[in-house]
Amino acid sequence: MGIASFIISVVTGFGMFAMFVIAGIMQSTAPGGMDERSVGAIVLGFCIIGLLAIDLVAAGLGIAGVCQKDRKKIFAVLGIVFSITTVVCAVVLMVIGLAMRQS
Repeated sequence: MGIASFIISVVTGFGMFAMFVIAGIMQSTAPGGMDERSVGAIVLGFCIIGLLAIDLVAAGLGIAGVCQKDRKKIFAVLGIVFSITTVVCAVVLMVIGLAMRQS
């Protein structure tokens, strides 16, 4: 479970980074900013939410891996750290984006 947590958290971390880069490109290339009701923006939002959910599953697998007896726990701990870091960074970026939108 620890190795699965580690692999899932790394893959979703890279996926999340890619989604935020795509969102930034969409925002900067559209005149007046990205249309939030466009199909591309909605799909991008669903991808980000889906990746966050997958990252929470990775954290759960990491916790389960830490709780297993007679196993090495390094990958489980790394999976937990990477997945929680990704979730926190994504939420912080969303909050910053919402704050900038209102001002």
